[in-house]
Amino acid sequence: MRVDKYLWAVRLFKTRSLATKHCREGKVTIGGKAVKASLELKGQETIEVRKGAVHFTYEVIGFPKSRVGAPLVEAFVRDITSPEELAKLEQIRAAQRDLLRPVGRPTKRDRRDWERYFE
Repeated sequence: MRVDKYLWAVRLFKTRSLATKHCREGKVTIGGKAVKASLELKGQETIEVRKGAVHFTYEVIGFPKSRVGAPLVEAFVRDITSPEELAKLEQIRAAQRDLLRPVGRPTKRDRRDWERYFE
């Protein structure tokens, strides 16, 4: 099965064209080498996908006939991403949550939180 089709089928990317784009940009590697989207996977390989600053690592277990539902993904791919990379992802998400906090007039929820805090 092609790398881009596999990444799409096991729900690592929302569309196949996104998977192809990541391969073309060198963000998908197997054995430390960037791969083309058309590379045929053989099985029991380790795929590293870079999304932003985080390097996710997956082990190929099997090949689905087509895109599978979320509960069935575990039968075809195993996430072996290191804890350090997962911690980095959590830091990025926390920073984004802080950035998305609205600036300006406090909401009713903010006011209530302040009242509880200062009482």
